[in-house]
Amino acid sequence: LYFIVVFPFRFYYFYSTRFLGVCRLLFQYNTSHHNKKVNRISTERKIFIHKKGTENMSKIGYIRVSTEHQETARQQEIMCDYQVDRIFSEKISGANKDRPQLRAMLDYVREGDTLYIESISRLGRSTKDLLNIIDTLTEKGVTLISHKENIDTDTPAGKFMLTVFAALSQLEREQLKQRQREGIEIAKAQGKYTGRKPIEIDWTRFGQLYWEWKSKNITGRDFMRRMDLSANTFYRRVREYEAEHGITEPTSA
Repeated sequence: LYFIVVFPFRFYYFYSTRFLGVCRLLFQYNTSHHNKKVNRISTERKIFIHKKGTENMSKIGYIRVSTEHQETARQQEIMCDYQVDRIFSEKISGANKDRPQLRAMLDYVREGDTLYIESISRLGRSTKDLLNIIDTLTEKGVTLISHKENIDTDTPAGKFMLTVFAALSQLEREQLKQRQREGIEIAKAQGKYTGRKPIEIDWTRFGQLYWEWKSKNITGRDFMRRMDLSANTFYRRVREYEAEHGITEPTSA
């Protein structure tokens, strides 16, 4: 009876449990191996994406001097030390808002790029102008590094220092203008200041154009353009011409 009823049951139970245990181990192994493979692939993709993003980042340099006679060699050397990938350079006053190379640089930079300058005065003269440029760079995700002031706008301290230095730079410029005005006033009081040299006028040509203008053959704007005069200078010269020639009719545009 034992071999007919009990033994087959125990035999079946023993080997079935062993079989299920082996199946469970195989399932756990496959699951663990799959998870490791997925994690490895995910890590490799993250590394690839990071490298790809890093490769696309560029180091951009911006160089500016105020006049054609000034040299850019010192700023060029600084850019070489930073190993920048591209340099935008121009010779134009920082007070001029229309700077072609500055505009080209702002259009060129992309998110993740770093812009290097010799000092904040190279980027802008006024606090408002400078902060507008900084806002543009920030919106595009570009970091600014100023060599002279050791400023890095990627840090809160760097952003704060940038604002402070910009304000000081503008204050220094306003003080310089004030000293120039005071010097001119002193020179005038001493009779040494003669002012700007008057613009030379070809009075013969001026007279011909004057009568064409009065006859309404040309407009005042055409008159100014042909004589290369600003509006203020033009009307001042018209009054001088009319006084010289005894013309009393009122001047009109």
